[in-house]
This record gives sequence, structure tokens and C-alpha cells, in this order.
Amino acid sequence: MKKMGMYSLLGWALSIALALTTPCLGWAQAAAKLDKVVVAGWSKPITEITNLLVEEDKGFFKARGIDLGYVPGSGGGDALRNLLSGQAEVAFTDPGSFFTALDKGEKLRAIYDIYPQNVFNVVSLKSQNIFKPADLKGKRIGVYSLASGTRQNLQVLLHQAGLTEADVTVVVTGLLNFAPLMQGQVDATAATDTGLLVGRQRGLGGVNVMEVKNHLNISSDFFVVREDTYQQKKELLKRFLLAYQESAKWMMQSPEEAAKLAVKYAIDGQNAVLNLDIIRLRNDSSVSNITAQRGLGAFDMAGLQKGAQAYKAFGVIERNIQVRDVVSQDLLPPHKPANR
Repeated sequence: MKKMGMYSLLGWALSIALALTTPCLGWAQAAAKLDKVVVAGWSKPITEITNLLVEEDKGFFKARGIDLGYVPGSGGGDALRNLLSGQAEVAFTDPGSFFTALDKGEKLRAIYDIYPQNVFNVVSLKSQNIFKPADLKGKRIGVYSLASGTRQNLQVLLHQAGLTEADVTVVVTGLLNFAPLMQGQVDATAATDTGLLVGRQRGLGGVNVMEVKNHLNISSDFFVVREDTYQQKKELLKRFLLAYQESAKWMMQSPEEAAKLAVKYAIDGQNAVLNLDIIRLRNDSSVSNITAQRGLGAFDMAGLQKGAQAYKAFGVIERNIQVRDVVSQDLLPPHKPANR
């Protein structure tokens, strides 16, 4: 009887111990089930991508079973190189870099239209008297990098005037490229709407601005994956896109909160007031008539096809690219149209 009592006591103690440790085991198992997804960005962690930076606070991706990572870059070409080298599963890149990689034979698939509006421009001081693309001939023009959308979109403007890069001097100035403009190191600089906003905040003064969307309103950035990733990991990519869409909606609905969190997470986010202006610009560029009908991330396929044809026309690519073969919308979250 005494032996039985001792064994019963040990069994009871073991049951209690297991009960106490089970939650911890459950949490560890839950953490182990998170699927790692690394995004190769075109930039460092900057304010305009705040929705990708606030995972620690907001947990959009964790809620969808994803452990989110981010690899910075210096242009859309960098993002694709990091993708193709296996450092990331998803690239945050521009259409020009995407088309160029396809032209070289890379097997890629665009799965989400991040910014369906063209946000690129070419900016010059009023003293330079640069009003139209033809006025760029013989000028020194700054770009973020040779692998960036600023260079690709500069080529779009040059093409409008029958010019090529051989007719200008392209100068790599880095992301904060308005300082070289203000210091006279370049005559004009290719930038984005948010870059121009920051430049003006830092004393840029009077400028002339040529917006590329007035010539070619092609999307600014996509999410792109390798073709094998698209074929083999569709369920994971669906969860990723759903989490991203939720984060984008949060930034649209709560721009003030996003601006405050950017102070914590963005390398250029020290000024919450400026952050708010940048975030509002990015929110505006995330929507279009197409997204209003079909949800965030939806592509304008006809517009993209025109863009691919334009890139071929001005010599950035040599092949005829059929966007229907390299752009897919089957992974986008289901869209519920607003009640009318």
C-alpha cells in the first residue's frame, strides 16, 4: 500500500509539472511554426515603408504565421540581385528593373502592385531653365544608383525627347540626392515625390519638376518572386500578401500612428510631422481606379503592357515581354467591393 501511495504521489507530481510546462511548450511550438519570409528592399528602412518596419509593434505578419525579415538595397536592381542570390523570397522592385531582369532571361513573377501610381520625377533649380525633356540634353543628371528606378524613369523622359543616356551625363548621387543639386554638382536630379518633399523641407527652394507620370504612368513598385517560388509556395505567398495588404490598410487608416512609429523604426524618421507627409504621399500612390475595383495590389495589365513596350522602344530591353506571362494576380487577397 505504501509503495502504491508513493507511486501515486510521483504520478500526481509529474502531472502537475507537465501541466505547468505545457503552455511554454505550446508557445515554443507556435514560434517554430512561423515561416520565414525575407523581403529584399530597394532602400534602407525608410519612412515610406513604415508598414513593413513596425512588425515588432503591430505583428501583421506574425498573425499570418510569418517571421518577416528585410534586406536593404540601393535600387530595384539590388533588390532583384538579393532575390536571385537566395538572400530573400520576395523583392520590392520597380518595373524597369523587373523588365530588365526578364530581358536577361531570369525567371520571375510579379505578384502584387505596391504603388500603381508613378511617383518618379526629374527636378532642377529654376536657374537651369529646364522645363521639358529636350532641355536635359548635355546636362548632368543625378540618380539614386545605376540600379534604381530613378535611372529607369530618367530614360523614359529622355526617350520622350528622342534622347538617350549618351546625350547626358548620369551621376550617381545616392538617396539624398538634393544636396548635390543644391550645391551645383548636378544640373538636375531624378527622384521620387517623397524625395522631393524631403528636399523642400531641407531648403531646396524654387524648382522645376517634370513628373514622369505625365509621360508614362506605369506603376512604381511591385512585389516580385522567383518563378520556382511562385509555383511551389503559393499558400505562403498568399499569407504574405494578405499580411502586407493589412499593413498597408493600417497605414492608410492610421497615418498619424504610423508617423509616430516611423520615429522609432525608420532611419530618416526623426521628424514625425515630415513622416506624416511622406506616409500620406505613399498612401496616395498605393491606390488607383483599378485597386478601387479589385482591391489593393491589383495590376493594371493593359497599362503594364504599354510600359513594357515603351521600355523596349527606348532600348532598355530588347525582347517583347508579354506581361500576362510574368504577372499573376491569383495570389491576391479576395476583394469585397464597397456597398453602393
